[in-house]
Amino acid sequence: QNGVMSGLMQMLLLKVSAHITEQLGMAPGGEFREAFKEASKVPFCKFHLGDRPIPVTFKRAIAALSFWQKVKLAWGLCFLSDPISKDDVEKCKQKDLLEQMMAEMIGEFPDLHRTIVSERDIYLTYMLKQAAKQIELPRASESEPKEYIPAVVVGVVGMGHVPGIEKNWNSDLNIQEIMSVPPPSASSKIFKFVIKATVFGLMGYGCYRIGQRTVQFILSMPAAQSYLQKLTEIRSQ
Repeated sequence: QNGVMSGLMQMLLLKVSAHITEQLGMAPGGEFREAFKEASKVPFCKFHLGDRPIPVTFKRAIAALSFWQKVKLAWGLCFLSDPISKDDVEKCKQKDLLEQMMAEMIGEFPDLHRTIVSERDIYLTYMLKQAAKQIELPRASESEPKEYIPAVVVGVVGMGHVPGIEKNWNSDLNIQEIMSVPPPSASSKIFKFVIKATVFGLMGYGCYRIGQRTVQFILSMPAAQSYLQKLTEIRSQ
């Protein structure tokens, strides 16, 4: 549904999620499930999923990477086996360690960091600011002056997004640009064509070899040989 590369990326990230779950005994995203549970207990509380849609993020992330960067990232995700302890998780709550990890990620895949973290910082900030706008009270008539009350908003985000949200909070934000999916590059189109041609070529060759062996097997059977011999005799008569 989302394209070959995007689908493969989602499968690899699901593998990473499964690895974390296996190591820690808990699935990632527990804080969001808990937030939803708590919000449902509050009367008149509106729960809003304020992150950018996953397909947009994946497609923009994949488009930002070169071919070799995609291979390197996929290789790293495929063979992810480093043990994770609960102590490691506690250390990640410290801002300095988190910033160090982000700096390492920026150094290795700067374009990936921009699409997955920085752009989503902007999107999350924009959605939070929209939710935090003052609420206009209903009026009995048009002649009455408008009255507003402040909105009460609780935003539950990953800790890695907090510095970016704080940085973007007082800026005028436009999310149109980060919602567009860039068209595939020429190299990407060629790569997809080569992959498809290889797959269909192997399938065609496989069908040919299977068909050839099937015919040989049938012809080697005594009944088939007897039938062919009778046909030969009829033709000679």
